[in-house]
Amino acid sequence: MLADPRHSRLVLINPARVGSHAALGEFIARWRESLALLPAVSEILGVDLNAIGEFDAALLPAGLARSISSLESDGLSLWRNERFKTSIATSNVGVIFLGGAFLEEEVFIAALQAVRLGYDVRLLADLSVARSEADRSLVLDRLALHGVLTTTVRQALLEWAVCLDDPDSMQRVIKLLS
Repeated sequence: MLADPRHSRLVLINPARVGSHAALGEFIARWRESLALLPAVSEILGVDLNAIGEFDAALLPAGLARSISSLESDGLSLWRNERFKTSIATSNVGVIFLGGAFLEEEVFIAALQAVRLGYDVRLLADLSVARSEADRSLVLDRLALHGVLTTTVRQALLEWAVCLDDPDSMQRVIKLLS
């Protein structure tokens, strides 16, 4: 089933950790490419963006920091953050898109807690870095057992644009991705 952007939220957990992790090499280039697409998530599709945990706007592409609402907390406490829970409840969000660092820690726990609370959860693989790459497949398998789907920012943009059934939004997304 397609995720409706009007009922979706994108949450980055500890994005500053990813940007400062020098050993990631090629992943960082892909991560930055995907981050550069995120302003469109808000501007074209109206999806709210949150960052929680270690957050440094200087590590993000220009324009993205303005689109993100930063929350004081950490990934392990995301679902105890009253401001976040109130925001989710009042906006009728049903699908949570998660990414960040570290996959096998805060991202993993936040995803499992969201599933427990009844949310449809999508993991943005291109924005999720594991502290230990050896653990990545184990985490993805375990999340899949709980119904967490793995996707990318590019796939999510197309999914949201198709769901809106708005030719202008679709054209803007296609142009952005080409």
